Amino acid sequence: MTISISVALLSGRAADIEVEEGSSLEEVQRLAQQMLGVRGRLMTSAGAPLKGTVLQAGVSDGDSLTLLVPSLRILAGSSFLFAGVLSDDRLVFWGEEAPEGTPWGRQVKNVQQVAATSEAFAAILWDGSVVTWGSRRCGGDSSAVKEELRNVQHIIGTRCAYVGCGEGPISDDGAFAAILGDGSGVTWGSPECGGDSSSVQHQLKGVKHIATTAHSFAALLQDGSVVTWGRDCGGDSSAVQAQLCHVQQIHGSDAAFAAIKDDGSVVTWGSGNHGAWSCHVEDQLRDVRHIACTSGAFAALLQSGSVVTWGARNCGGDSRAVQAQLQTVHFLAATLGRGEKIEVDEDGAFAAILGDGSVVTWGSPECGGDSSSVQHQLKGVKHIAATARSFAALLQDGSVVTWGNDRYGGDSSSVQDQLHDVQELHGNEGLFTGLRSDGSVICWGEFPFRHPDCIRLSRHGPMSTEAAVLVRKLSGETVCEVQVASARPVAALKVAIADAGGPPDCDQQCPGFRD
Repeated sequence: MTISISVALLSGRAADIEVEEGSSLEEVQRLAQQMLGVRGRLMTSAGAPLKGTVLQAGVSDGDSLTLLVPSLRILAGSSFLFAGVLSDDRLVFWGEEAPEGTPWGRQVKNVQQVAATSEAFAAILWDGSVVTWGSRRCGGDSSAVKEELRNVQHIIGTRCAYVGCGEGPISDDGAFAAILGDGSGVTWGSPECGGDSSSVQHQLKGVKHIATTAHSFAALLQDGSVVTWGRDCGGDSSAVQAQLCHVQQIHGSDAAFAAIKDDGSVVTWGSGNHGAWSCHVEDQLRDVRHIACTSGAFAALLQSGSVVTWGARNCGGDSRAVQAQLQTVHFLAATLGRGEKIEVDEDGAFAAILGDGSVVTWGSPECGGDSSSVQHQLKGVKHIAATARSFAALLQDGSVVTWGNDRYGGDSSSVQDQLHDVQELHGNEGLFTGLRSDGSVICWGEFPFRHPDCIRLSRHGPMSTEAAVLVRKLSGETVCEVQVASARPVAALKVAIADAGGPPDCDQQCPGFRD
């Protein structure tokens, strides 16, 4: 007997399917996935899993079922790769290349948080232990502190660029810092980036938050005091230590920190070329509620809704050209000005969302500081994400507007028809990721592959170089769908679940993906 059922996504989009009562629910699920164009698990409308045949499950003519697409609940980005935690606490990766040691064949489940440096990741499991992978010099090897990493509550990683603090360029290393349940701290990775905290270990008690520059850390303690370590680019706070009391927040550029105190004043330290010199705006830094930072500048949002800036002009430290417009500001976003091997020529930009949903930008035009080409579209903006050199604005209607450097996500034209019903936007150094209401993930930006043969899945045939859908299956059930586009002609997305045993089948093993 043939019956008709309706299968819907959480977004409300649905498909009517006619099946036989003796059909397996796996077959119904495959039909629903084909008709809706997404991958997910078939559930009852109440969220209960379904097994067996249509008849055995008690599905009747006219019933409604749900196709549940696993959603990403946590994201972290290295330079050109994202790691996310699915709603079932498993890891998923996508982007250009996975760092060495990515745990393809390992059972990495029950993940509660994931953090990243430029070339490494660290994941906290629900039992409080930590799994790390990636470049050793960037914190991918935590074996030296394995026994100390127990009951971990939070992890933060440095995001290192090729920056200098008067001593020439520094290589792209990195480090992680973890806060334990008892309020102590544990660090690992490059000593040059704060991976060695032995000199201040006795002071790391009652830690409630840790901020980072490219090569140093600053820990905010429960009593409002601050402990710093790492390179002198922020790691040495001795000149302002007496002022570092009653601190509420800490924010870092590439080589300087800015701390907000409970009276709304600000204390800065580190490299003067990266925003540590704030004396010329000190009288204006009152009633500060938040600070955003590019690689070499800071922007302070005041309680009044106005903004005060300082630091390198080409990094957004001079906002005089738009100062009159910076009123009723309620959100600040900043590009990092990275993405190149830079010494002196660092740059960056800021974007402010005003109370009426419009946007004001300033700083380097190469990093999104000039939004004039899309200004007429920037209405009803509710959030802005950034890569190293571009911005993406999420509008109230779920659409997305991008501007800035095309190579870093500023050009989203190849996925624009897919950028609807977007609920969240995230950016790492070179890629944007949009999470849609139906659970799908849209990714764009530049990540050229060295092997064009890797843009093909044996099971799914040739992939478009402009927009591709890759599906990774685990035990016969699809667990994630990601779509991608790039401004470069040869580009593709690689997606895999960490415990799936390996990357998607390619005609040639993809570089950077290891079993």
